[in-house]
Amino acid sequence: MKLKKLMVLTAAFSMAMSITACGSNNNNGGNAAATNAPADNAAATDNAGTNSANTPATTTDEIVPEEGASLLVWESKEERPFAEEMAKQFTAKYNVPVKIEEIGPPDQVGKLTQDGPSGLAADVVLIPHDNLGKAASASLLLPNDIFAEQTKADNTEASIVGSSYNGELYGYPRAAETYALFYNKSLVKEAPKSFDDVIAFSKTFTDKAKNRYGIMWEVGNMYFNYPFIATTGGYLFGKDGTDKDDIGLNNEGAIKGLTEYAKLKEILPIKSGDINSDIKRSLFNTGDVAMDINGPWELAGYKEALGDNLGIAPVPTIDGKTSITFSGIKIFAVNAYTQYPNAAKLYAHFASSKDAQLTLNKLIGSVPTNNEALQDAQITSDPFVSAFAEQAKNSQPMPSIPEMGNVWAPVNAALPEIWDNNADPKAAMDKAVQQIKDLNNGATAK
Repeated sequence: MKLKKLMVLTAAFSMAMSITACGSNNNNGGNAAATNAPADNAAATDNAGTNSANTPATTTDEIVPEEGASLLVWESKEERPFAEEMAKQFTAKYNVPVKIEEIGPPDQVGKLTQDGPSGLAADVVLIPHDNLGKAASASLLLPNDIFAEQTKADNTEASIVGSSYNGELYGYPRAAETYALFYNKSLVKEAPKSFDDVIAFSKTFTDKAKNRYGIMWEVGNMYFNYPFIATTGGYLFGKDGTDKDDIGLNNEGAIKGLTEYAKLKEILPIKSGDINSDIKRSLFNTGDVAMDINGPWELAGYKEALGDNLGIAPVPTIDGKTSITFSGIKIFAVNAYTQYPNAAKLYAHFASSKDAQLTLNKLIGSVPTNNEALQDAQITSDPFVSAFAEQAKNSQPMPSIPEMGNVWAPVNAALPEIWDNNADPKAAMDKAVQQIKDLNNGATAK
């Protein structure tokens, strides 16, 4: 299976949790995915003169915010409490006002592409690592230069790989992410091992008339449905996730998994467009959804709602095989067009430090990338973080080449066709793959 050994996030947890995994598998695929991408990167530091008058200081003690600096930071809705706390602390320390604007991380590079040159974009952005190649190759980001050595020393190798493109460090890693199975222990006595178990339970629990379901997840979103592609042999972009011309989303293995996916409509008889994070969160919190496939960003809220009844387990097996999830690194990056590069770099570094990552874990439930944070008792004693770490052992990092941006829309259109309209999985994915290839070979690939 292509990408079978790309389990780089294992490294993000092993230092803190005694997770046994082969060290060679932790790094090989991830390094390739981040460093062997197409070499058409332009020097972001030369962009629009934004950094020409700001030669990086030789030590971190020498960098100070520009006089009169103020910052705009883009942050996710779910993680706004963390952003507000960081803004408060940063302003107190550096006397730089920080404004927060809610923009979904997957949408930030697109918005930066549009708003960056006009000066309307945030100074500091928060992006998933798979979007880094697109942003860096378009010269939208300043490299992480002043804090590069400290960032590399402080964080896991996997997160540094995810924060780099073409051998250059751009990101300030702050969290490692994959998803797992949340379940309500008062409703589900034992976490299901397989999706056959999920179906068996849901047949006894699901009642559409009462808006009650055994399981719910975003069935139209490729991110959460990648297990139904990869577990049975599908893949993205060939060996190491770097070959844009080798797309395995419609091969025999992928179609086998998507056939299993389509069977689940029986126990989740809802249109894909009627499922979103807000609806799902509300139903899970009230006990009307017994299981939810989701990420650590929901952990704090679910713990508050369910208390001791909250459980987390690996994603159930598919066709008898251990489910393979997507994994990623969430990173801060600095807009190449910022008027205040010193202040922006300081904020990105400050808000991704050990203490900041522990704060993020406490408020949101995220999994740190900082080595010392991973060894902190706050993390090592947390059974929920450990559960995500277990799933991370069977995850694949999202490819970071720019062409990854061309995958989402076609596949996110194909999945609803299969789910809502009973389209043949092979026909739907053949169409999606052709669309991806057309995008990859056109001007929009970058």
